[in-house]
Amino acid sequence: MNQATIWVKDPLAIYAKNSKSGIVIKGQEIIELVGAGKAPLSQIDEVYDASESVVLPGLINTHHHFYQTLTRAYPEALNKELFPWLKSLYRVWAHIQPEMLAVSTELALSELLLSGCTTASDHHYLFPSQLENAIDIQVEQAQKLGMRVVLTRGSMSLGEKDGGLPPQSVVQTKEQILSDSERLIKSYHNTDEGAMTQIALAPCSPFSVTTELMQDTAELAEQYDVRLHTHLAETIDEENFCLKKFGLRTVDYLESVGWLSERTWLAHGIHFNPEEIQKLGQSGVGICHCPSSNMMLASGICRSLELEEAGCSVGLGVDGSASNDGSNMIAELRQGMYLQRLRYGASKITHNHAYEWASTGSAKLLGRNDIGEIETGKQADLALFKLDELRFSGSHDPLAALLLCGAQRADRVMVAGQWRVVDGKIVDKDEAELIHRHSDAAKKLRQLASA
Repeated sequence: MNQATIWVKDPLAIYAKNSKSGIVIKGQEIIELVGAGKAPLSQIDEVYDASESVVLPGLINTHHHFYQTLTRAYPEALNKELFPWLKSLYRVWAHIQPEMLAVSTELALSELLLSGCTTASDHHYLFPSQLENAIDIQVEQAQKLGMRVVLTRGSMSLGEKDGGLPPQSVVQTKEQILSDSERLIKSYHNTDEGAMTQIALAPCSPFSVTTELMQDTAELAEQYDVRLHTHLAETIDEENFCLKKFGLRTVDYLESVGWLSERTWLAHGIHFNPEEIQKLGQSGVGICHCPSSNMMLASGICRSLELEEAGCSVGLGVDGSASNDGSNMIAELRQGMYLQRLRYGASKITHNHAYEWASTGSAKLLGRNDIGEIETGKQADLALFKLDELRFSGSHDPLAALLLCGAQRADRVMVAGQWRVVDGKIVDKDEAELIHRHSDAAKKLRQLASA
C-alpha cells in the first residue's frame, strides 16, 4: 500500500467544495482539501498536476449484470420488451461456464473502471450446476483489478413449471440459496471503513422467486446486517404478474415479505403510484435509476424527483450489458440527465443532479458513508477526465461539458489511493488481449446455446 502523501494540484474543475487548489491524499484517504490560492498544510511527497483535469469523486454503479457482456446485441433478443427479451436469453445464459463468467466480469469491471467508476455492484442471479461458485469467481476478478465491489448473491427459485419466468435449469432450491448466501457473507463481507468487497442478498425479482424465499432472505439479511436488492416495478408486465400471482401490487408485495426497510435498494422503480412513492420514502427504500436499459427495453421513466422528495435515495446503474449493451458509467450520467429532462423539463434536471445520483446517491443505496464524495476522511476514489478531444472544443463550463459534450473515457482513476487507470489505460492490463479472450468466450457461449 502506497503511504505517500499526494497532492492532486490545481484541477481545471472539481466536483467538491473548498478545494479549488486541489486535494491531498495519504494512503487510501483524503486528508485535506486545499482552498483557492492556498498551499497544503501537510508535508507533500508527490504532486500530480491536475490543471488539465476535471476531478470527480469515483463514480458508483449500483446495478449491473456482468455476465451479460457475453450477449450484447444478441440477434434473438433484439427489439423485444422485458419478458420476451428475458425468455429468449435465459436459455443462452444457462450455458455460461466458469471461465466465461470470469472473463465477462473482468471485461465489465475494466469497462466501468475506464469510464471513471470505482465502485460497482453486480446482481448475479444465475446459478446453473456449473456456476455454483459464481460469486467467488467475481470476487477474484475484482481483487485483481483493485476495484471496490458490492456483489449481490442473486437467486431464482420460481421456474416455469411453478408459474415463474426462468427455465428450471437455472433455478435453485430455497435451501441451496440460503446456505450459499450465508457462506458468502461469512467469507467475503467486510464492514470495515474502506471495505473493498461486500456482499448483499438479491432474489432476482417477484416473477422468478417464491414468496418464502423473499421472506427468508429478508430475515437472513437482518441477521447478518447486509443489504437487500431486487428488481421491482420495471414494467407493467411485472405489475400484472404480481397482481395475478400474489393478488398485490409490487410495493404491497414488497411490504408483505418484509422488504420495506432502509437496507433495501431497488433496480428501476418505474411504475409506482403516488401512494407507493410515499410508502417507499417513509421506509427509506433506495432506487437505482437505469436510464439506458429503460430506454432500450422501453420500460418507462423513473420518477426520480418525486422519489427523492418522498425520502428515497436515488442512485444510478448501467444495468446489464445485454439491456444497455455498454458498461460506461460517465455515459450513463448523460443518459440519466437527458431522460429525466423528458419527464421534468430542462430547468429542473441539471448536470449536478446526474453527478449526485452517481456519487452520494449511489453511496447511500449501498449503505456506504466512506465513498461517493471528495471530503476529508473519505476514501481516495477519484475519476479524472481531460477535455482534450474534438468533442470538447469550444466548451466553457468543464463540469457541464463532461456530460453535455459526451465524455466516454477517464484519463486517470484512483481507487483507495492507488492509480488504477493512467493515461486512459488500466495499469498492467492488455486491453487487446482481454477483448480477444472475451470475444472467444462469447462465440463459444453462442455455439453451446445453439447446439
